[in-house]
Amino acid sequence: MSEDKKFMVLDIILVTASLFFSLLLQFDFNVIKEYISFFELSIIPLIVITMITNRIFKLYSNIWKYASVEELLSIVYSVTLVNIIFIIYSYFINFLLLKQLYFRFPFKVHIIFWILSVISLGGSRFIYRIKEERVSGNDCIEKKVNLLIIGAGDAAAILIKEIKKHRELRYNLVGLIDDNMSKRGRIINGIKIIGGRNDIEKICVEKKVDEIIFAIPSVDAHTQKQILNICKKTKSKLRTLPGWYEILDGKVNISKLRNVDIEDLLGRDPIKLNNDKINGYIKNKVVLVTGGGGSIGSELCRQIAKFEPAVLLILDIYENNAYDLQMELKHSFPKLNLNVLIASIRDYERMRQIFQTYKPDVVFHAAAHKHVPLMEENPQEVVKNNIIGTYNVVKCSNEFKVKKFVQISTDKAVNPTNVMGASKRFCEIMIQAFDKISNTEYVAVRFGNVLGSNGSVIPLFKKQIAHGGPVTVTHPEINRFFMTIPEAAQLVIQAGGMANGGEIFVLDMGDPVKIADLARDLITLSGFKPDIDIKIEYTGLRPGEKLYEELLMDEVALTSTEHDKIFVEKPMEGNIQFVEESVEEFKNAIYWNDEKIFSLFEVKVPSYSRNKNKQKITI
Repeated sequence: MSEDKKFMVLDIILVTASLFFSLLLQFDFNVIKEYISFFELSIIPLIVITMITNRIFKLYSNIWKYASVEELLSIVYSVTLVNIIFIIYSYFINFLLLKQLYFRFPFKVHIIFWILSVISLGGSRFIYRIKEERVSGNDCIEKKVNLLIIGAGDAAAILIKEIKKHRELRYNLVGLIDDNMSKRGRIINGIKIIGGRNDIEKICVEKKVDEIIFAIPSVDAHTQKQILNICKKTKSKLRTLPGWYEILDGKVNISKLRNVDIEDLLGRDPIKLNNDKINGYIKNKVVLVTGGGGSIGSELCRQIAKFEPAVLLILDIYENNAYDLQMELKHSFPKLNLNVLIASIRDYERMRQIFQTYKPDVVFHAAAHKHVPLMEENPQEVVKNNIIGTYNVVKCSNEFKVKKFVQISTDKAVNPTNVMGASKRFCEIMIQAFDKISNTEYVAVRFGNVLGSNGSVIPLFKKQIAHGGPVTVTHPEINRFFMTIPEAAQLVIQAGGMANGGEIFVLDMGDPVKIADLARDLITLSGFKPDIDIKIEYTGLRPGEKLYEELLMDEVALTSTEHDKIFVEKPMEGNIQFVEESVEEFKNAIYWNDEKIFSLFEVKVPSYSRNKNKQKITI
């Protein structure tokens, strides 16, 4: 018999018994014959009324294994309605059929009946729930997950309630961690605060903790990084809640939990944007993003779409990425006026046609070859795309009176040791030279590596870990500056709003991170032990690769801005005649051999010093 049918049969028995015992209690177990007769007359109508009201309040639809206060209230409501209808029925039957009021039950009987009904119907269901929990607990006793929660604030309190509600998760809450000594030993929703951050490792060993949930969404990134670095020393799986700014509905629930990732360990604070300045140059404007289908370009498009441009133009040579982004933006921003242009920045006539047709107000130039080792092997393509292609877009921007041009640059443009970096440095020289002769405000924004972007180490490491290793790192001491894709895109847009023309904006990348440490963290977060389950292999620096990246040409030239994560480098003297002549030489150089191209870069980019790293390192 199904659960709902069992409860229907049980309810019939319990309601009948509750009414009978109400009579016995009211009359001290000495009920006169006339009341017994009226009881017999009322049984069938009472059962029918009870079945109908119980269905109205879904007493046969609830899964009582997970019953809570809401289900108990449903029982109270149903029993109350049954009593009201039954009282009306009593008056009606007495008046119409019996023609007397004497045999109607006293009002106290109905009160006792209400109490007994609530106790019996509610009690039977909660006895069932307790029984089911014990059975489930016995069946899954070996599957319990020992859980430690970091934090003892509002988020942790709500999370504990959620976990207790979702008993199917089989969490065994061992305690809470909080550095506030005044909270030590106190209890939140039945769970005790058992220590601070310095106790995490010891507690994880003593309590055999399987999983740790970081539940302090409002904490600053530096503190989060410190605590997570302690947690990652344990053997426990790490999960976290997103920050408050990500929890749009203001609630904390199990569905929002996610695994701790590399971004959490980097300790990057969320970006605070000056929306007024961004609206001033993007809202209701025609905005063109070259390389719009790439990692940075696509995120720029997502962020720009939030500021309601009149038209967003996505330009890319690779149609698959552009198409995917088009579908995403149409779904996320149905009112966005969006055009996808499949074209190459190398094609000057096609660029002129696009600029003439759409007349963009703002250009974000993100199209470029960026993979250092590949470009060392293919310098002609660097020249075609990064230099000639950029020149085409820069020249069209001047000709068609673009208001603002934002060049995406890189830390590899600083004292470059590879042709990719040298090409980006020449582009910085180019936009500063054009800024002097044009009404267009040309600026460059320089930043380091972006986590998760195409060609970055994170996707490579994840693939290597998925295949069981080894994870390859070029040198044990190599380090890089990192930021997330949304962070980079937001700061680029913010810098554009601050630009007056000619600046090279430098984004605060935080502290450099050793690639070897990054590899170990990623292996750990994947559930493996570095150098035991997954080996790390050092392969030697590749041609053009530095041990350390730099963000500035000259730190003395660094000037702060109104935004605490954006700095500006003093503009250098740009010469448009030098740029025009150099571009003509680069156009001829695409037919030269590699060595001649490298030599040309050394002439045109004085800070370029070719690095021929080819050594193999064994550790």
